[in-house]
Amino acid sequence: MDPQVCMFCQIVAGDVRADVVGETPDSLAFRDIDPVAPTHVLVIPKGHVPSLGDLASDPVALADLVNLAADVAQD
Repeated sequence: MDPQVCMFCQIVAGDVRADVVGETPDSLAFRDIDPVAPTHVLVIPKGHVPSLGDLASDPVALADLVNLAADVAQD
C-alpha cells in the first residue's frame, strides 16, 4: 500500500487526528476510534510497515513497539 494513503501513516504524520496515549521516537500508541473493549489502544511503528512479517526483520523496531505496548498497558 502506498504510505501516502495508509491510515496509520496519516495518523503518524498528523494528517488524521488521534488520541495519543504513548510515543517513542519510533512507535506511536493511540486509542481506537471504534473500540471493541473499554480500553482499546493501537500501537504502531512510525515508519510504514506493510506487514508484521516485515517488522520481524527489524528486532530493534519490534522491541520498541513491544516495550511501548507494555508501558501503555501498565499505565
